[in-house]
Amino acid sequence: MQIIDIINNIGLDPFLVTFFKKLGVSLMIGILIGIEREHWRTSKKIYAGVRTFTITCLIGMLATFMQPYVSFDILLITTIFMFSSCVLIIYSVNIVYGRSGLTSAIALFFTYLLGILVGSGMFLVPIVSAVVLTFVLIEKKPLHALAEHLSEKDISGALKFLAVVFVLYPIVPAEPLYDVLNLKSAILIVVLVSSISFVNYLSLKKMGSKGGIAYSGLLGGLVSSEATIVALANISRRRINLTENIYMGSMLAVISMLIRDIVIAIIVDTSGRTALLMLPPFLIMGLVTVMLVLFERQKIEVTQETLEIGSPFALGPAFKFGLIFALFLLLANTTNNFAGSIGTYATALGGIVSSAAVIASVTSLALGGNISYQTAAETAVMASIISTLTKPVFIKITGSKELFSRSLKPFILIVITGSLALIAWSIFQPGLLR
Repeated sequence: MQIIDIINNIGLDPFLVTFFKKLGVSLMIGILIGIEREHWRTSKKIYAGVRTFTITCLIGMLATFMQPYVSFDILLITTIFMFSSCVLIIYSVNIVYGRSGLTSAIALFFTYLLGILVGSGMFLVPIVSAVVLTFVLIEKKPLHALAEHLSEKDISGALKFLAVVFVLYPIVPAEPLYDVLNLKSAILIVVLVSSISFVNYLSLKKMGSKGGIAYSGLLGGLVSSEATIVALANISRRRINLTENIYMGSMLAVISMLIRDIVIAIIVDTSGRTALLMLPPFLIMGLVTVMLVLFERQKIEVTQETLEIGSPFALGPAFKFGLIFALFLLLANTTNNFAGSIGTYATALGGIVSSAAVIASVTSLALGGNISYQTAAETAVMASIISTLTKPVFIKITGSKELFSRSLKPFILIVITGSLALIAWSIFQPGLLR
């Protein structure tokens, strides 16, 4: 901006200043995308490289920039030309050379559209779009690898979930239910949380046995710590010799649960106020858990065992989370109205079922002004502590005696440490908390 101010001060024509700004941005976008496409020239024949993509972006920008001074025909002609060029590329690749692929042609036309946006005076939207497009293009192999690890059931579940969401979202009322539950916001929260869990679910499936059963617990905990603990405990019944590995996986699942819960609080309240108040006790709990992991890491061995955890993008798990979130939201608000903050604290018992749902609900209430941020943060931490406390119970029910004996004391240590950290944080930071 300082350079532009200097140019303005020396009396350069504003028309030229605007033109050079748009020229620079369109050059940057075209070169960024073109370099990624050029990268493939060493391994296969490409039909559009860095020069083609740069010129394409410049054409879109120039046609749009000059359209008010010439006529709309210039934009129409360039659009027809670019469309025909992309069709010709598709024909050449798929018919003439007998290969398959649409990516280059679509990316080229996409770049032309970005040039149009720049010519219209937009900068942030086309720049961000160009970065996203380049990321998608450059991550071809990882994205294909992830897709290969999805089963038909995973894909079907995700499509059903998204179909139901897109049907529900437009028809639900915009007005909050009982002046508390905004159904549109609730649907978005469920989609965002499920999306994050689904990404980690894909990573877990892709990694398979490469990271070992212990480190699978870290990714599994980001999907569902409860499901991860149950899956690990089931393995311990048939593979007693892997008790140390499974114990390590259980500890790592706690760490990932804490990370996930903080992320959920930020998703619901993007200002981060609730998450900030949750952070100190979570850091203490996480530090203790990390120390337990580091102390025992030498005892684990690489295995071929993997975790079997259901897709969080299936209708069942996604709407189960949504239902629990809605119930705890209404329950926390009702109990707060009748019993104050003590009533809200009682909903932390929902951590037995899902600490994530409790955290999402109380954070949403704090954001809406129904409860204080202090109450929301303390309830959220209590829910995570209770969730941690129930994990040995799940192990007792579904796992081996050896695993239960091995993990009981560490889990209790994490719970006690987290409880003391929460009490200390509440006492010594009253001004900040309130």
